[in-house]
Amino acid sequence: MTMRRTARAVDLRVSVGDVELPNPVLCASGTVGYGTELAGVMDLAAPGAVVVKSLSADPWPGNPAPRLDAVPAGMINSVGLQGPGVAAWTAEQLPALRAAGVRVVASIWGRTLDEYRRAAELLAPHRAGILALEVNVSCPNLDDGEHLFARKPTSTAAAVEAAAAAGLPRWAKLSLVTPDVVAVAAAAQEAGASAVTLINTVPGLVIDVVERRPVLGAGAGGVSGPAIRPMAVRAVWECRAALADLPIVGVGGVATGVDAIEMLMAGASAVQVGTATFASPRAAERVCAEVAVWCRRRGVPAVSNLTGAAHRSPTGATG
Repeated sequence: MTMRRTARAVDLRVSVGDVELPNPVLCASGTVGYGTELAGVMDLAAPGAVVVKSLSADPWPGNPAPRLDAVPAGMINSVGLQGPGVAAWTAEQLPALRAAGVRVVASIWGRTLDEYRRAAELLAPHRAGILALEVNVSCPNLDDGEHLFARKPTSTAAAVEAAAAAGLPRWAKLSLVTPDVVAVAAAAQEAGASAVTLINTVPGLVIDVVERRPVLGAGAGGVSGPAIRPMAVRAVWECRAALADLPIVGVGGVATGVDAIEMLMAGASAVQVGTATFASPRAAERVCAEVAVWCRRRGVPAVSNLTGAAHRSPTGATG
């Protein structure tokens, strides 16, 4: 069953701030590449949007191999934000995405505020083909987290402000590597973020007990997949409870329609599917179809009705 067939029975449309989407299931950054790499195995125009892998102003080589490994209920990775740089992406890959009808959310990162600003400025001439800008202030796989802006409200706010140069709606992608994710989210909103994305991977480490060294080439990495979903749900819940007017995109271990429903009820307006895509490239499309079936069977006419439903109804009624 595809998104298009189930959309006739249930209104799947959602809004993340001023960004309108045909359905609530997006592909997460770092899981479908920079362009049309997966076009042969999935319909890239089917998800609500595709968040491309995070881009820096300049090309970046990333971390040494090996870069990922399986862990119970997920995986750990340390790709290190390898990328071609914004200029190469806009010239070589954005046109193909637009031609394929993909709804694109760009993602940027930087080691300094100037790098965020330059990446945003390079995107500005191409904003007609981009829905929103996810400002990645939370990747744990660079310099042992020394440049993790999401640790503090002040540094998060500064990065979000720097990204305003793109002239796009900004979604701040946040991390749990902070004493108070709600305070960081509030700072992002005050700095101009129209939404927050919760959460990025959770730092972890795997040891090869035979070789007596870390499995990943860079040592530590970020854990993703079903293992972190309860953490993501809690972050979404807490930010929704404290900041009811701040749209949230929930990400972290979403692999089924029920996972997505849980994230929406916790307070998300939309969700992203990430690690599940590695096992099944069409995971986002399947998750959205399952959401539509769930809603139809329970008489929920519009998926947007589910956002924050758990806050409104302790008994679990979703209508």
